Amino acid sequence: MTTHTLKVSIGSSSETGIKARNEDFVGAILAEDAQLIHKGIAVAIADGMSGSDAGHEASHCCVASFLSDYYSTPDSWSVKQAGQKILSATNSWLYSQGQQRYDSIKGMVSTLSILVLKSNTAYIFHIGDSRIYRLRKGNLEQMTRDHRVWISDEKNYLNRAMGIEPRLEVDYKAFPLEQGDMFFTSTDGVHDFISEKTLKSLLQSRDDLKQIAQAIVQQASDNKSDDNLSCQVLRVDEIPLAKEDEVLRRYANLPFPPPLEVGMKLDGYQIEAELHTSTRTQIYRVLDTKTNTQVILKTPSILYDDDTHYIEHFLHEEWAGKRITHDNVLKVLDTDRVKTCIYYATEFIDGETLREWMNSHPKPYIREIRLIIEQITKGLRAFHRMEMLHQDLKPENIIIDKQGTVKIIDFGSVKIAGIAEMTPLEKHESENILGTLNYTAPE
Repeated sequence: MTTHTLKVSIGSSSETGIKARNEDFVGAILAEDAQLIHKGIAVAIADGMSGSDAGHEASHCCVASFLSDYYSTPDSWSVKQAGQKILSATNSWLYSQGQQRYDSIKGMVSTLSILVLKSNTAYIFHIGDSRIYRLRKGNLEQMTRDHRVWISDEKNYLNRAMGIEPRLEVDYKAFPLEQGDMFFTSTDGVHDFISEKTLKSLLQSRDDLKQIAQAIVQQASDNKSDDNLSCQVLRVDEIPLAKEDEVLRRYANLPFPPPLEVGMKLDGYQIEAELHTSTRTQIYRVLDTKTNTQVILKTPSILYDDDTHYIEHFLHEEWAGKRITHDNVLKVLDTDRVKTCIYYATEFIDGETLREWMNSHPKPYIREIRLIIEQITKGLRAFHRMEMLHQDLKPENIIIDKQGTVKIIDFGSVKIAGIAEMTPLEKHESENILGTLNYTAPE
């Protein structure tokens, strides 16, 4: 079966023009493998503000820091969350450096326009007067808005930019991708000196994107551009199938495990006891014969072996659990052994559920309740920092061990922002309500 992935072609050009120094900066990362799936492809263009004391350094910082930091953010974060966190930090640094090194609000100032392509969706972050255009089926559309204030027909100034003030206001939008879409990013030294009619014609003039970018820059130069000239041209050659992610690709074709009984072995795990069974899952205490330690094995119910939505959620339980490391959250174990079927292993907690504790402590001291609530809150904070929602917090999904440590368990209803956005925007429908009805938020 042919596997569709996100594939693009890109070309760029950046020239100093009539100025003494090129204060534009362009960059792109065409990620591969897991990073392509969970982070996508990022393209950025920046223009150091004229009159800024360090415009070149500012534009370089904007592009380089975003491209570096974006791919270092958690896979569970959405594009919006990652982008806003990075841009806020970068803006604070530029502003503080401008104040400290140049004692000026114009110390380190730059425009910045970013395009991220992830799965079937395009995301734009924009501040300043650089631009992003989209050419789709012969229609050229400017996707960004210039942050300029015009005083007269000849005079204008940039009213929003990176590093100009401590509070950052960034334009953000997301929209579905189509195969064949072309994106064009440019600084004002290009788009201010070329008509949209000419730009559209040049974008469709040949197949080589680098030659297209060079031709556009040359045309702007011929039209007496008085600034640096930079642009990028990107074409979407192929888009992936909806929700085509790494976890599903790796494990979705594995079979469901056979019925397990005490004494049986599965991939080196020896079944010791069945602790819980429901129509959806089975949970076993097992002995890991490789490490000689007790662990928990969770397996899917054979009743759902043809339910792709169920399989997807079960596989993402393990994915989510492995990305949270916190004393108050159940630890999902990593292993280098080859799986022969679908399951995952977690630490074994010798303790009782909060429901059992409540039944055995009908009149607890307030200090005991406070300690439990504090630990639950810390565990939930670990989920939220990774932009995950547990969605099934109830006494049965909280365990207290013999030392009094509280742990949140069961990742079966977890919503992961970075995974959820892999569904194309136009296909978002009302999601299945996960979790337990009596503990589900009313909204």
